[in-house]
Amino acid sequence: ESGFPKSYLKGEPAADRAFDLNYDPYLQVTKRLEMLVGQGHNVDKMELRIIGGTWSFYDQAYKKWFVKRCFEAANNFGKKRIHRQNSLLMAQKQNEKAKVRIVGLSVETRPDYITEKEVKNLRQLGVTMVELGVQSVFNDILLINQTGLTEEIIAQATKILRKGGFKILYHLMPNLYGSNRKKDLLMFQKVFNDKQFKPDWIKIYPVVVMENTKLYQLWKEGKYQPYSNEQLINLLIEVKKSLPYWVRVARIVRDIPAPRIAAGTKISNLREIIQREMKKKNLVCHCIRCREIRESYNPKEKVFLFREDYEVSDGKEIFLTFENKERTKLYSLLRLHILNKNEQSIFKSLKEASLIREIRTYGELVPLEKKDFAPQHRGLGKKLIKESEKITMKEFNLDKIAVIASVGTRDYFRKQGFRLEESYMIKKI
Repeated sequence: ESGFPKSYLKGEPAADRAFDLNYDPYLQVTKRLEMLVGQGHNVDKMELRIIGGTWSFYDQAYKKWFVKRCFEAANNFGKKRIHRQNSLLMAQKQNEKAKVRIVGLSVETRPDYITEKEVKNLRQLGVTMVELGVQSVFNDILLINQTGLTEEIIAQATKILRKGGFKILYHLMPNLYGSNRKKDLLMFQKVFNDKQFKPDWIKIYPVVVMENTKLYQLWKEGKYQPYSNEQLINLLIEVKKSLPYWVRVARIVRDIPAPRIAAGTKISNLREIIQREMKKKNLVCHCIRCREIRESYNPKEKVFLFREDYEVSDGKEIFLTFENKERTKLYSLLRLHILNKNEQSIFKSLKEASLIREIRTYGELVPLEKKDFAPQHRGLGKKLIKESEKITMKEFNLDKIAVIASVGTRDYFRKQGFRLEESYMIKKI
């Protein structure tokens, strides 16, 4: 669509905001923060998500300017006097102690743009999570849909990102041309059982048919038929009931305006309907999003440490959580990555170190000063770090631990004995 990035349309809230503000990064961040404050949200800790097609395609100088302006917007928020930093590095340094700290930074890109050089560029910007437009992990489906991708390209991108410590999010599309419900179910099984893949987060985007696309022509000719709502709901129930404990389903369906959809689901609250149907059938989804603690926090409830190990292409993942006994309430999590000895580190600072790729405590967002009756700032994160240090030393005979820490969390890790090296927080155990 003219004036919009590829894959985005007029009528999608984030895209509309960007268009109205002439894609100015500083204004977009500022306006979004103002909206959140106006709705009563605390904005001390901000997760920044940059969307709009293949981020890695853009010129590095433009990307540095864009991210610097985002940091400046966070640094200046609520201040009468506006400051501009001379460099991205200065803007990041200021954000370490700013009132609004960027505690997560994610971008979208294609798997075939991920190289070791690109990973170094991403870390220079402060990126901690990468969303990959995967769509499918079957070569025949990738080919017939003209994605330009292969299983091998997706697997290689995943491996490189994991070595850099990034959280990895896959966009997955059931109902692609040439697929069927049985094959879609197999695709999700392959994503979570094949050690080449195993993303930390996923977004499920069922295919919708829109005018001015090749798929629209195929649909008009009767060569493509989207699933009915009932078929799609039943498929996604099957997917959700078999998800591992260590994955988070960030979204189900896109914000595409219903009038633009010629065929395919127009249900905007699909996740809610799936959860309701699963409850009726006494089925449970174990994904992080379905278990994370929200308002139902009881400080007297006992929490237990759980651990799950699983193999990935370049080593081992150790998933640590604090949960209630039934594992229905998730309070805190940590992802620890151990690189195989025969694999080379991309960064010198990560050599012979275990690597914390994600650490998070759920519940009501707590300001940087302490607040009662919420899991955050209760020491659960510190306990998980201590446990990961113990595992690093005793089980893997390593004396160094690293964190892919967002700029806004560096101060927290300094208090735990870490120091900044390259773009990672490092601690000698």
